[in-house]
Amino acid sequence: MTVSLARGTGAAAVLIISAQGAFADVSAQDVWSDWKAYMTGTGYTVTGTESQSGNVLTVSDISMTMPMPEQDGTGGVTMPEIQFVENGDGTVNVMLPKDFPMTFAGEDDGEKFSAEILYSHDGSPMVVSGDTSAMTYDYAIGQASLTLGQIIGDGKEMPADALKASVVINDMVAKTVMQIDGQRSYTQTQSMAKLAYDIAFQDPDSDDAGTITGSMSDITGTAVSTIPSGLDSPEMADLIKAGLSIDAKIAYTGGNSAISVTGSDSFDMQSTSAGGDFGVTMSKDGLSYDVGQKDISVDVSGSEIPFPLALTMAEAGFKLLMPVSQSDEEQDFGLGITLRDFAVPDMLWGMVDPTGTLPHDPATIVLDLAGKGKLLFDMFDPESMKAMERGAQKPGEFNAVTIKQLLVTAAGAKLTGTGDFTFNNEDLVTFDGMPAPDGTANIKLEGANGLIDNLIKMGLVSDSDAMGARMMMGMFGVPGEGEDTLTSEIKVSEDGQILANGQRIK
Repeated sequence: MTVSLARGTGAAAVLIISAQGAFADVSAQDVWSDWKAYMTGTGYTVTGTESQSGNVLTVSDISMTMPMPEQDGTGGVTMPEIQFVENGDGTVNVMLPKDFPMTFAGEDDGEKFSAEILYSHDGSPMVVSGDTSAMTYDYAIGQASLTLGQIIGDGKEMPADALKASVVINDMVAKTVMQIDGQRSYTQTQSMAKLAYDIAFQDPDSDDAGTITGSMSDITGTAVSTIPSGLDSPEMADLIKAGLSIDAKIAYTGGNSAISVTGSDSFDMQSTSAGGDFGVTMSKDGLSYDVGQKDISVDVSGSEIPFPLALTMAEAGFKLLMPVSQSDEEQDFGLGITLRDFAVPDMLWGMVDPTGTLPHDPATIVLDLAGKGKLLFDMFDPESMKAMERGAQKPGEFNAVTIKQLLVTAAGAKLTGTGDFTFNNEDLVTFDGMPAPDGTANIKLEGANGLIDNLIKMGLVSDSDAMGARMMMGMFGVPGEGEDTLTSEIKVSEDGQILANGQRIK
């Protein structure tokens, strides 16, 4: 069900939200024909009833279906009507009804399902200009909304109040430049003054219910993508091998959300941010995500939480880079996590430090890793995934890891570090099943003794435990520049030796 709805939603988004379809040329018929060619080239079977009246081509009873991967049956979307209007100046208006339902239907493991989404907008047309080799889509609307309608699963209709959902978009402007030269490439820009969502659910068998609401403002986005065509079986793995590429970025200047759950347990959360961004790239060279938010504030309360919490953070971020295609050559990977200036309320500090012995400065955690490795299966190939799950396929291997940045600050102490390591995947014995590493890490620790002294004053650490900790720091570290500073150079070799500051400890 999930795969079919996702694909169906993607088809609808081509038509409505991002205007990134392939229906354009100097005539209405060419527009519709080219759109069909695009959809069939990505695996859909497209049907519709065509009628021409003057300069208007009306296509009604539109159906787009696709075989569901690894399942029997098909999934797809139906729409009542689209009109293609020739303007007489070389451009074509693509007209959608102001209000119409889109129905997504499919079958998964023998269970049939369908979902209806009502699309409403102000009736503004999508204007298509250019020629058959390079077409431009311009779309501007004052307001549009998507509202979840009837949901049917295995012949049973879901109660209307079991799940409600809507999305409202204000003042959207989108431009897509499409080029057709063997492959289809898109360059897109988009802006929205505001996007708001409202979700509500009610468990039919209990009193449990909840709502999720939120909005984002001043949204801007850009995307550059290439979509191959003419494939016999355009599954994701085939598309990537044939040259599929996506590079998209979204930014916004402010956001807020609220979650409320009632019933056997209660939970409430409100959050705000001063904006953020999201980036994704995907091609045969790899998949990457880069997500960030600024000036985050979160308030949480609930029946299982002893007192309300108010948390703030100056910055939160996550980065991921990973290969997706099988290769015998080394590929890049990376991981990054940022939690900067994370602060908790004094009430929470008071539970662990009522006398204020510890500095209550905000904490920070930053980790930035990069490396080289080999992916030994195709991530989007179902058969490869099954073989890996059975243990018949080795997933991959790490060849090198670089610690570009390690930063942890909390309670008056600060830990920083960098490092470079390579790995011998032929040696899984020396380090008990782990590929034998070879490399060096440099670590600096500031304020550790002061933190230990404060923990002793608070009664959280005994003198004997503190002595053990100080002996361990003395074993791995040497005095550095500045008061209460230790540095350590840790070297690891493939033969199993570990040296700290030149002294062998293993």
